[in-house]
Amino acid sequence: MAPGRLASTAFLLIVSSFFLLLRLARVSAAPLLLRPPHAQARPAFLLPLHRDFYKTSSSSSSSSSDLRRHLQRSPAEVRPSARMSLHDDLLLNGYYTTRLWIGTPPQRFALIVDTGSSVTYVPCSTCDQCGKHQDPRFDPELSSTYQPVKCNIDCTCDNDQVQCIYERQYAEMSTSSGVLSDDLLSFGNQSELAPQRAIFGCENMETGDLYSQHADGIMGLGRGDLSVVDQLVDKGVISDSFSLCYGGMDIGGGAMVLGGISPPSGMVFANSDAVRSPYYNVDLKEIHVAGKKLALNPMVFDGKHGTVLDSGTTYAYLPETAFLAFKTAIMKELQSLRQIRGPDPNYNDICFSGAESDVSQLSKSFPMVDMVFGNGQKLSLSPENYLFQHSKVRGAYCLGIFQNGRDPTTLLGGIIVRNTLVMYDREHSKIGFWETNCSELWERLRISDSPPPMSPAFDENNLTREVPPTIAPNEAPDYVLPEDRQIGQIRFQLSFNISHNDLKPHITELAGYIAPELHVNVSQVRLLNFTSKGNHSLIAWSIVPAVSAGSISDTTATSIIARLAEHGMQLPGTFSNYELVGWDVVPKEKRKWWHQGYLVAILASFVTLIISLSAFGMWFIWRRRREALNAYKPVNAVVPEQELQPL
Repeated sequence: MAPGRLASTAFLLIVSSFFLLLRLARVSAAPLLLRPPHAQARPAFLLPLHRDFYKTSSSSSSSSSDLRRHLQRSPAEVRPSARMSLHDDLLLNGYYTTRLWIGTPPQRFALIVDTGSSVTYVPCSTCDQCGKHQDPRFDPELSSTYQPVKCNIDCTCDNDQVQCIYERQYAEMSTSSGVLSDDLLSFGNQSELAPQRAIFGCENMETGDLYSQHADGIMGLGRGDLSVVDQLVDKGVISDSFSLCYGGMDIGGGAMVLGGISPPSGMVFANSDAVRSPYYNVDLKEIHVAGKKLALNPMVFDGKHGTVLDSGTTYAYLPETAFLAFKTAIMKELQSLRQIRGPDPNYNDICFSGAESDVSQLSKSFPMVDMVFGNGQKLSLSPENYLFQHSKVRGAYCLGIFQNGRDPTTLLGGIIVRNTLVMYDREHSKIGFWETNCSELWERLRISDSPPPMSPAFDENNLTREVPPTIAPNEAPDYVLPEDRQIGQIRFQLSFNISHNDLKPHITELAGYIAPELHVNVSQVRLLNFTSKGNHSLIAWSIVPAVSAGSISDTTATSIIARLAEHGMQLPGTFSNYELVGWDVVPKEKRKWWHQGYLVAILASFVTLIISLSAFGMWFIWRRRREALNAYKPVNAVVPEQELQPL
């Protein structure tokens, strides 16, 4: 073999050996995947949330202590309150849910908060006709504190006259029925209120929307003996009040408080007469559009049940006369916009295009609407409180206020109170409204210095045993991070309720939304895998350290994991429903000293070989040229004539 080819072959063999040794060294120091202790549990359910959930608005320049002071209970109020987060999106899902735990040990459920219902119920393990919902059905046999409500003169009994039952039917003709049960209700460790015994419904049959909805059941906040609020008030554990705060048009989620809070300065109140109707009503008298009063008789808002505030209803509905006057007034103010068809051909939605895409700028295109109550106080509605976004045309919006058929009741659904703290002060027969950023409100409400509450001792008639105290289930669990290891990656999987083909063109855009929600740079968000699962899409992501940092700090990692596990990440509604499937922590690769020594030795050997090969190559070339110049020539060989050089 020629010396040049021999040198090249030797060089390739050396380089191959180097990379083989380097790979072996890396394999021996492979990162350890740490599965969190709760990873085997059912993954937390997440739904579309919008951006800016954790961002601070420009109006939040005041100190946090001043903001929290608005929400503190009055000095005379010593009862605790149950502070709970709200999830989901009003318009995409038609409802908001909260998390409630039932039994010992606690079984978790996602329940629609409904001020129009007076009973709380969840699907029972014995249900013959229940749909597939978010969480497993409640299994009474798994709860050591469960007790059936036995038949008595104060309830409707089953056919065997053994157990009390309930039946509920709703306006959309969906129904729920089952048996009444008694067990511990827990409200999460953000709550000051310890778990309490309460009566709830264990469903054995559901139909209509209740059967097909993703949420597990209903949390009844209305008036009535079976209402969660009434039961807690009757026990004397909370004051006779509760509050709800729904997110805005571009922000899902929110907060709920069972119990009293001090009303913030500037809260608008309306009288609420419990005798007038079984629902939460307000004495609405006038509606103004762009400062102009609608020519309506105040009695138009007092038909049937009057003006009802219902958190379980998505939109607002006015009696025919009031709706026609409202629509006409709005149309006059929107002559600069173009009216277009609605997103669903099955409905005659009134929609307009040409407005600002930025929700905060909607007031430039749409007028303010005011609702005036009997005491003269006025609730001002920004455009996001009576509009919903057109799902097919960018910058287009539709009226979220409709005619209530032939029903003379005025129904104010959740859209009216988006980004509004609503305080249902039942004790003083009034309802308060305070415009605020509900996502920031939840951030303030979740601050607590108290430890998780403990379950009270179990005390029931005919029973003398006590149940050991149970720590309330965590809404913000302690996340286990690798000990004595620097964190190199955080991996997590999200399942989206969007087909693979529809989501694929928006992957880069989605990463741009995820980054600010997790407070990292876009360059730190890496796509690991993207697969199709039926009509859903499963996406695996990785969060890597910033370029200037070699690892992710424990504080940053805990914050990221908490946002993922606690539904804190909010994405635009265009990405539909999503669910957190699981997460992993990958420690930074840390080689031992002998790994590093081998690597240094290999690098030194490699450099030495390169220098040696270079020197050998140069010597080889020099020798070949010398041999060419001193080659033997015969005596009679013709020597080329050389040009004489001048001296």
